Amino acid sequence: MPLVTSKEMLKKAYEGGYAVGAFNVNNMEIIQGITEAAREVNAPLILQVSAGARKYAKHTYLMKLIEAAIEDTDLPVCVHLDHGESFEICKACIDGGFTSVMIDGSKYPFEENIRLTKQVVDYAHERGVVVEGELGRLAGIEDDINVSDKDAAFTDPDQVQEFVERTGVDSLAIAIGTSHGAFKFKGKPRLRFDILEEIEKKIPGFPIVLHGASSVLPEYVETINKYGGKIPGAQGVPEDMLRKAASMAVCKINIDSDLRLAMTAAVRKHLAQNPEDFDPRKYLSPARQAIKEIVKHKLVNVLGCNDKI
Repeated sequence: MPLVTSKEMLKKAYEGGYAVGAFNVNNMEIIQGITEAAREVNAPLILQVSAGARKYAKHTYLMKLIEAAIEDTDLPVCVHLDHGESFEICKACIDGGFTSVMIDGSKYPFEENIRLTKQVVDYAHERGVVVEGELGRLAGIEDDINVSDKDAAFTDPDQVQEFVERTGVDSLAIAIGTSHGAFKFKGKPRLRFDILEEIEKKIPGFPIVLHGASSVLPEYVETINKYGGKIPGAQGVPEDMLRKAASMAVCKINIDSDLRLAMTAAVRKHLAQNPEDFDPRKYLSPARQAIKEIVKHKLVNVLGCNDKI
């Protein structure tokens, strides 16, 4: 099966009241774990590549690994650029075979965000590639994204219709209280569903995206710390809140930190229990299995996108 765009995936998700999982990939084991999980539960899939992943693994290697995973699983897979910061980066990914790109102009004033986003949309649509834009800024740290609390801002519902109409984007990432990375909420975790509802009224039927939606499950943090890690107590987005968002206008939910925590916990545990091992296959096998298990959990119990192919 060839690569697909996310357009039909997100349309079906909106109509069906579920969300498609968008999982960040960095190496072979992560790609294998994600795609094997999706195959087993018959779920559509978006594989995301960040700027950091492209630097680490190189564009060509990641594309070839994804092609191998599609050949192995026969899944409909969309390859998406996560947080493209410039037209040049988006262009390189479009020309390099991605079927979806995100242009993140959220750090710019409204008019400049529109100009940059439309520039990417015009180039992408001419080549059959879809585009995700962003309004509002999430706090937190992930790869090259670093936004302080004081610079974070909720999405203004009064801006979304104009932004979508003037840019022509295919989906919109919004800020309603999620945050990048493994982080601490200040007080009880809370998503602004009132903002989400207002946005849905302004652009009915339009697919909304949530970034920074890892739940930072405590069992992984505890395992990492048990075997020598030093991750502070962290709170992610409660999974019941993500389920609620997926039942509304949110059609794509991004997950990265949970994969990193699951993988790291498996590696630390294996090496602590088997200190004589020096064969990467020995400790990367349980890491791959941990990725598979967390992704299956998210697809079935959080996103609700199993059996949706």
